[in-house]
Amino acid sequence: MAAEGTGGRARGGARHPPLSALVVSAIAAFSAVLVLVVLHSAYDDALSRTRTLLGHNLEPTPWHPFPHAKGRPPARAALRCAPSLACLPPLSRPRPAAANASSPAKRRQCPAYFAAIHRDLAPWRRRPGGGGGVTRALLDAARRRASMRVTVTGGGRRLHVDLYYACVQSRALLTVWSLLQLMRRYPGRVPDVDLMFDCMDRPAVNRSEHGAAGDPPPPPLFRYCTTRDHFDIPFPDWSFWGWPETNIEPWTQEFASIKLGAGATPWANRVPTAYWKGNPDVASPLRVALLRCNDTATWRAEILRQDWDDEARSGFRHSRLSAQCAHRYKVYAEGFAWSVSLKYILACGSTALLIEPRYQDFFSRGLEPRVSYLPVSAAAEAMCESIRDAVDWGNANPAEAERVGERGQRLMEDLSMAAVYDYMLHLLTEYAGLMDFRPEPPHTAQEACEGSLMCLADDKQRRFMEASAAEPAVDEPCVMPPPPPVEE
Repeated sequence: MAAEGTGGRARGGARHPPLSALVVSAIAAFSAVLVLVVLHSAYDDALSRTRTLLGHNLEPTPWHPFPHAKGRPPARAALRCAPSLACLPPLSRPRPAAANASSPAKRRQCPAYFAAIHRDLAPWRRRPGGGGGVTRALLDAARRRASMRVTVTGGGRRLHVDLYYACVQSRALLTVWSLLQLMRRYPGRVPDVDLMFDCMDRPAVNRSEHGAAGDPPPPPLFRYCTTRDHFDIPFPDWSFWGWPETNIEPWTQEFASIKLGAGATPWANRVPTAYWKGNPDVASPLRVALLRCNDTATWRAEILRQDWDDEARSGFRHSRLSAQCAHRYKVYAEGFAWSVSLKYILACGSTALLIEPRYQDFFSRGLEPRVSYLPVSAAAEAMCESIRDAVDWGNANPAEAERVGERGQRLMEDLSMAAVYDYMLHLLTEYAGLMDFRPEPPHTAQEACEGSLMCLADDKQRRFMEASAAEPAVDEPCVMPPPPPVEE
C-alpha cells in the first residue's frame, strides 16, 4: 500500500507542478511570443521597403496625378520567390545562319521613322569643340523624373533594375521583359548601357527649361512618348508584349486577329461613318469634346464610352479589337497623353482620322497626313465639323479614302516585332555610343532575368510573356538611315 501511496503522490506532483515552474514557463512563452512579434514586424518592414518589378510602397510622385496605388500589388509580393532564385547569365544560343549573310548589300533598310533616333539623341551628341555626351551627372539628374534605372552589363548578358516608384498595371514588368527579349533576339549584340526610364504617360523634360544657348545638355530620360516641346526619348511601349489588364494580346497575335477581322468586311461595305470607342475619363479635354460628336446624322460619327471595369467583369466580350473594324473611318483621340490604341486603329485598314496628335511614340513619326491618315481639328468648337468633312470627303472619293486606310494598315504590317526589336537595338546602340562612363548597376538594383520575371508574374501575365518570347534573329538588323550632317 505504501508503495502504491508513494506512486500516487508522485503522479499527483507531475500533474500539478510547483508555482515557480509555472512562472518560469509563462515567462518563457511570453518571451517567445514577443520575439515572434518583433521578427514579424521587422519582416513586414523589410518587405515594405523592398523594391520589386511589381512595385513598392513609395509615396506618389508630384508629376503623377492618378492615385498611386492604382494597379499596384501588395508589397509582400516583392519576396514571393526572388530570394531563392538566382539569375544566371543566359546560355549562349547559336545564331541561325542567315540566307543572305554573305551579301551585305541585301540587308533591308530600316523604315524612315528610324531616322528620328538621330534627332531624339541630338542634345547629347559630342560637339566638334568638345563637350556633349551622357555623363553620370546628367544620368543622376534624370532620376528625379524616372520610375526605374535599367543597367545592361556583361556584353549584353546581364540586366539590373533599380525601381524608384511603382508603375501602374504591368508596365514595368513587361518593359523589363521587352529588354530581356531584345537580349534573347540579339545575343551579345545589345550594348552595355545605363539609362533612366519613366513608365508614366506624359513627357517631363521640357525644352523651355534646357534649350537655351550655353545650357548643359538635358537629363536623358526614356519613356513611351515625346512631343516637339520635350527632350524625352521615345521607346516602344509595353503593349507590344501584351496588355493583360485589358485582354489585348501581344502585337503579333493581336495584329493578325485584327487583320483577319477586318478582312471579313471590304472597305466599301463598311458602315460609312466614323467610329471611336474608348475611355474619356482620363483627364483628356480632347476626348470630352469628342463625346459631343456622337451623332451619325449630323456629324457622321458614332462615339462610344468604354467602361473597362464593366468590360473586365464581362470577360472583355464587347471590346475585342478584331470586331471593331466594321466602319469605314476610325477616330484616334489622345488621352492623358499618347494612346497605345493608334496601332490597333491603323491595323483595321479603315481610314484613320487622327485628331491633331500632340504626342509622338517611336513609330508615329512615320505617319503622313492624307497619305496614311486624314487630319481632324483638335479645337473643341471645330472637331465635330472636321470629322463630318473628312467622312463626307471619303464617301465622295471612296477609292482615295480606301487607299489611305490601306497605307495605314500596311505601315502596321511593316511594324513587325522584328522592326520593334531593331528600333530598340539601334536606339540603345546609338545611346551607348554617347555615354562617357562605364555602366555599373547600383548596389540597390535587382538583377532581372526571364526566370525571376516569370516568378513574379501572375498566371495571365505569364501567359502573355510566354506568347511574346523572342527567338534569336536569323537576319542582321536593318540598316539605319544616316545621321544628318554635323553643323560646324
